Amino acid sequence: MRGMIGRLDTVVIDCPDPRALARFYIELLGMHVVQDEDDWVLIRTDSDAPSLAFQKAPDLLPPQWPDPDRPQQFHLDVRVDDIDKAEQRALAAGAKRLDGGGDSFRVYADPVGHPFCLVW
Repeated sequence: MRGMIGRLDTVVIDCPDPRALARFYIELLGMHVVQDEDDWVLIRTDSDAPSLAFQKAPDLLPPQWPDPDRPQQFHLDVRVDDIDKAEQRALAAGAKRLDGGGDSFRVYADPVGHPFCLVW
């Protein structure tokens, strides 16, 4: 087995009000805010464990478990050291590059269409 492509960095949850949902998870999990922007709040423990992020999605239709028409909604951020090498390996493993991204991340879909980001 080859080494890993990257490590789980963040689980991102879409929501209408990132600050409000972050407050809930801070209370639930004992985490604290490490980044707070208008459309994005990031919380974590003091360890190197993965973070939780809350991303503004004003028109979100919340999941209705177990209704398949309203499934669970989140994506993974995978921390990598070399984005180009990680992208090659992710694509070879079955990922598909999607539109979007930014200065510190690229967006992909897993083999069945779930989005995830490679971040550096």
